[in-house]
Amino acid sequence: MTTLQTILEILKYTIPAIVVLITASLIVKKFLVSETERKRMSIFREGMDTTLRLRLQAYERLALYMERIHPRVLIPRVYQTGMTTRDLQTELLQAIRMEYEHNLSQQIYVSAQVWKTVQSVKEQEMAMINQVAGLLPPESSAKELHQKMIDFIVSNENDLPVEVALEVINNEAKIVLSHQS
Repeated sequence: MTTLQTILEILKYTIPAIVVLITASLIVKKFLVSETERKRMSIFREGMDTTLRLRLQAYERLALYMERIHPRVLIPRVYQTGMTTRDLQTELLQAIRMEYEHNLSQQIYVSAQVWKTVQSVKEQEMAMINQVAGLLPPESSAKELHQKMIDFIVSNENDLPVEVALEVINNEAKIVLSHQS
C-alpha cells in the first residue's frame, strides 16, 4: 500500500467522523441556546408574576392607608374622652404621619402619579385638621374638634382628597391588572 492509499484510507474514515462531529456540535449548541432562552423566559415570567403581586399589594396597602387616614375612620380611632382640641389634633397628625411612614416603601411599586397623589392627600388631610383645629381654642374639649371635623366631612363628603386618591389608586390597579392578563 502506498502512502497515498493510506492517506485516502484515513480520510475515508476521518472526514465522515468530522462531519458527524460538526453536525452534532451544531445540534447540541442549538439545543442548549434554545433551552437557555426557554429558562430565561420562564424566569422572566416568574419575575413578572412576582412584580405583579408586589404592585397589587402596594395598591392594596395604599388604598388601606387612604381608608385609615380618612377622617371618618381616623377620628373615632384616635379620639379619647378627656382630650383637648390640641391633644386630638396632635394625635390625628401623628397617626397620619405614622401610617405614611409605614407605607413609604410602596412608592417603588406604583407610578409617580399615584405616589404624588398619596403625598398630596397626606398633606391635605393634615392641613384640614390644622385648619379646623385652628378655629377652636387649643384647650377646648376634643369633642368640639371631633364635631367640627364630622361637620366638615359631612359637608364635603364627595370632595375629600381621600376619595379622589382612592379612585386614582383603583384606576391604576385596574390598568396594571388588564395589561398583565
